[in-house]
Amino acid sequence: MFDTLSDRLGGILDKLKRRGALTEADVGEAMREVRRALIEADVALDVVRSFTDRVKNRAVGVEVIKSVTPGQMVVKIVHDELVATLGSDADPIDLNAPAPVPILMVGLQGSGKTTSTAKIAKRLTERGKRKVLMASLDTRRPAAMEQLATLGKQVEVATLPIVAGQSAVQIAKRAIEAAKLGGYDVVMLDTAGRVTLDEALMAEVAEVKAATNPHEVLLVADSLTGQDAVNTAKAFDSRVGLTGIVLTRADGDGRGGAALSMRAVTGKPIKLLGTGEKMDALEDFDPHRVAGRILGMGDVVALVEKAAEAIDIEKAKVTAERMRKGTFDLDDLRSQLEQMAKMGGLGGLMGMLPGVAKMKNQIASANLDDKVFKRQVAIINSMTPKERRAPKLLDASRKRRIASGSGTKVEEINRLLKMHRQMADVMKSLGGAAGKRGPLAGLAGMMGFGGGGPSPEMLKDMAEKMGAGGPGGAGGLPPNFPGLPGGLPSKFPGGLPGLPKGLPGLGGSKKK
Repeated sequence: MFDTLSDRLGGILDKLKRRGALTEADVGEAMREVRRALIEADVALDVVRSFTDRVKNRAVGVEVIKSVTPGQMVVKIVHDELVATLGSDADPIDLNAPAPVPILMVGLQGSGKTTSTAKIAKRLTERGKRKVLMASLDTRRPAAMEQLATLGKQVEVATLPIVAGQSAVQIAKRAIEAAKLGGYDVVMLDTAGRVTLDEALMAEVAEVKAATNPHEVLLVADSLTGQDAVNTAKAFDSRVGLTGIVLTRADGDGRGGAALSMRAVTGKPIKLLGTGEKMDALEDFDPHRVAGRILGMGDVVALVEKAAEAIDIEKAKVTAERMRKGTFDLDDLRSQLEQMAKMGGLGGLMGMLPGVAKMKNQIASANLDDKVFKRQVAIINSMTPKERRAPKLLDASRKRRIASGSGTKVEEINRLLKMHRQMADVMKSLGGAAGKRGPLAGLAGMMGFGGGGPSPEMLKDMAEKMGAGGPGGAGGLPPNFPGLPGGLPSKFPGGLPGLPKGLPGLGGSKKK
């Protein structure tokens, strides 16, 4: 969502960083460019004015003049003010109330309300270990209740049985009673939406709120609607009093203006970001981390969180033990490829590494394509179990058969086998702690974690360490932080930072 804004701001701030000393005129010119970039990103005009004025006041002050690297100091100021605009601190869903805690989901039709309800219920069940009940109060949209029931089965969360003919308020009261009797911790109430704001919608939502006294009232807003999302938030807040916002379609091509304006205009925190159609495509909204992504500083905390979720520690230990013994076969490689795909693929991982976001053109020229994972897995699936256990059996005729079966070429099979040999050799030589948990767990090792994986306390500590304000690299990162390259040649002959040289999708010319 922030790609265009990130490119624009990155270019403007890079010009400042190249200058030894900054004059007031330099800063003024840069702020005019920043103002233009924010307006193009559909950020509310009042927010743009306030943001650029605050940055300019700090950037022409003593803290920049006395700084050893004025350009870097301006980047830090822009980062700090972005964080302030986005809401300073992460504000997760609050469940600190007597059970069952009612959560009221409101919003316009088509914003992703029902899907977001199921995503949040899944998150609270799996991460928060809460017993959740979902109830659809949408009596108007055809099959709305059936949709929530289907999603409930998909995410393994209970839904309130459907009783025809009841009003939204009656269903809400029945849901609260059922949650009390069933010993549920949380009850999620998915209200009806309308195509546009109208009095009937607001009256129904207000009536449901009065009947259930929800602890959280979450507005689900579509980030692709830009400033319309902000206007919707203001309207709902004035009638029912919002406690937070869930911004959906953050993976779309919206320009990011809604996210940047929402907190400043409404005063309500963005609590969650919907980043895709899958039921686990939901992220906590952390202003520090979002500001880091906008300025191309990466988001290593999110990367480690994804690794912690995707990596099956026990399975990885077995794989790593086989690596150390030199018995790492192609079945094990397939498992590693599938785990990386679950973490978002190479494109998703690269976007979170500090410094790499600014090299999109080079990455694109390196043919960084997530479809490579599927092709590599297809190649391995086309082998016999015996061939997967003993790749040395693969002679020319067997390779031709596998290429035919997987719809690939013999050259691709050779590249896969070469990558397998490299990974096996590297992991066998590493032995030690990094090897014990498989190659992906090296990510946690890079961050200084031991044991199985990062705990919530470790993640919190890392977030604080990475917050803007520290000396050295961008956004408080030390200058020698892993993954902050000084620049990469277009074909990446040495491999990307922290990734094996033979990783699929790196290097090789694009197919015509």
